[in-house]
Amino acid sequence: MKRFSRFLMYGALFLALISCGKKKESNIIIVRKPEAAKPVVTQKMGDYARSQVVQWLGAPYKISVKFSADPSLPTVMDGEQRYYDNQVTLVITRADGTEFYRKTFTKADFGSYLTADYQNDGALLGVVFERVDHDRLNFAVSVGSPDKVSDDYIPLLMKLDRTGGLTIVKDTRSDVGDVSSESDVEE
Repeated sequence: MKRFSRFLMYGALFLALISCGKKKESNIIIVRKPEAAKPVVTQKMGDYARSQVVQWLGAPYKISVKFSADPSLPTVMDGEQRYYDNQVTLVITRADGTEFYRKTFTKADFGSYLTADYQNDGALLGVVFERVDHDRLNFAVSVGSPDKVSDDYIPLLMKLDRTGGLTIVKDTRSDVGDVSSESDVEE
């Protein structure tokens, strides 16, 4: 029995010495391959051109709006994506083909109505003919987030009178109702 106990004691001591031994260090290091940063391409919001003929002051007038990205303007940021800001060219021609009004608008033309955030990271989203209002043509203007799925924008109302005078006001109307503006600025 002494022999068996001695054998058992030596076996336990041997196992204790082996288990306390240092692990083998491997020279193999497994690291995930870093993904190369994809260059962020500056996006366009989509160019378009629209024309329509309206009756105004007893005669037909053709209203043409051309919306396009302008790489010469500072880019705007929406989260992680960069966008080109836009310019909108508004041309109004008489029935005989002569131009009554022509102007190219950028976000800077509406700067006095924008907060600092919209001036820095907002884009000119569009100018759309709205309606004839007596001796004025009314256009809806929006400046806001360049992301197409966003509804974050500042609505403005631009009024063009029979002499070519332009008035811009903040559009404070609800979906139904009349125009009630805080201030008018004539250009």
